Amino acid sequence: MTMQELTHLTGITARQARYLIAEGFMPAPTGGRAHAKYGEAHLSAIWRYQRLRAAGFAPASIRLLLKTRTGVPVEVIPGVTLVVDPKLIASNTPVTGLSARISTALEQVLSVKISEDSNEK
Repeated sequence: MTMQELTHLTGITARQARYLIAEGFMPAPTGGRAHAKYGEAHLSAIWRYQRLRAAGFAPASIRLLLKTRTGVPVEVIPGVTLVVDPKLIASNTPVTGLSARISTALEQVLSVKISEDSNEK
């Protein structure tokens, strides 16, 4: 897709797109300057950046998250924080079954298991 199509789909300006490329938030287009082409990787990068900014992250913080691959903390409830790999944000990764897997993991971590030895005492 062209720069015009990219900006139309994402709602950003061409200047903002060039900023994201220059700052390393988005990969450079293919095809050279005269015939620049953008694809899914560019859309995902823009949407990821927009979602992180909307979540309150400053550009410097976003840069650190993307470089260190630490993850984006999302508080589920007080005391339980889900850490999401920044690459997954705005990646259209299917979430089908995700809540069940998270529920199972939390049950394993948070439940109290009484061993048979303690029942005999």
